[in-house]
Amino acid sequence: MFDWTQQIADWLVFDLFGLKDGNPLTEALSFFIYDTIKILLLLFVIIFLMGIVNSYFPIDRVRNFLSRNKFYGLEYLFASLFGVVTPFCSCSSVPLFIGFVRGGIPLGVTFAFLVTSPLVNEVAIGLFIGLFGVKVTILYVVSGVLLGTVSGIILQKLKLERFLTLWVKEVLVNAEKEQNANQEEKQPFRNRLPVIWKDVTEILKGVTPYVIIGIAVGGLMHGYIPEKFFGNYMSKNNLFAVPLATIMAVPMYSNASGILPVVQVLVSKGIPLGTAIAFMMAVVGLSLPEVMLLKKVMTLKLIAVFLGVVTLCIIISGYVFNMIF
Repeated sequence: MFDWTQQIADWLVFDLFGLKDGNPLTEALSFFIYDTIKILLLLFVIIFLMGIVNSYFPIDRVRNFLSRNKFYGLEYLFASLFGVVTPFCSCSSVPLFIGFVRGGIPLGVTFAFLVTSPLVNEVAIGLFIGLFGVKVTILYVVSGVLLGTVSGIILQKLKLERFLTLWVKEVLVNAEKEQNANQEEKQPFRNRLPVIWKDVTEILKGVTPYVIIGIAVGGLMHGYIPEKFFGNYMSKNNLFAVPLATIMAVPMYSNASGILPVVQVLVSKGIPLGTAIAFMMAVVGLSLPEVMLLKKVMTLKLIAVFLGVVTLCIIISGYVFNMIF
């Protein structure tokens, strides 16, 4: 499907740069060029298509729908599914999380969104299909949605509202009813295109640096890190490989698009798929920058409980993946 991309990479590496096949630099550079072109192309197409969807299905409508209706527990699933169609990294999800809390949506439902949004989105799905195939992608999406749903239900049962910061409590107390939203006139598609294009360019500007950094790291790992390096610590025979991978990922920060090339290399180096995906989920869903943003709305105790529940669910997901694959 992307043979022309590999041809470009081969031309640049062998013909233009004059590198020889079989050395680490050649493998690393070829991997970097091939994946950069392929992933950025996928990003553009998927973000543009989802921009069209979002222009006809605004976030406010979803928020009102969740807050005004009773779904007997299904609201956690709906919030997780909404997280799937929002192309946000963990830090970008926090402002919307604040809007959910302010809108009166239960805290557990907002957590379900906050967990799923950075893990599973249309960008990650498109890249997953290109890197690992449809079967693995379906299981990944299902596990990500279940991760957010189960985490939201557990966190709601713990009744953690008292651990929101004073700032949030003041916002909730003093919040007036939302002003009547200006009913946007129905516009033809051609009039929506400038807004859609603006959103596409803004998202690409935000995502592209992480993608390039992630691909560069993946390229270095692909070319220079021997298979035994990861095999010794994250092999299927190591019972603690999944928790170890999850813990190692916490200091890192990336979105799903940026870390997927690294996951691809981990798998190619012989790391079990579940262990590699647990690593990816932890990088995306347990990032330190996200914790810094959450301090605005959560006390440290609530952050600790949130991270603990998500970590446990990620580890379980990793083990399940390893058993299936």
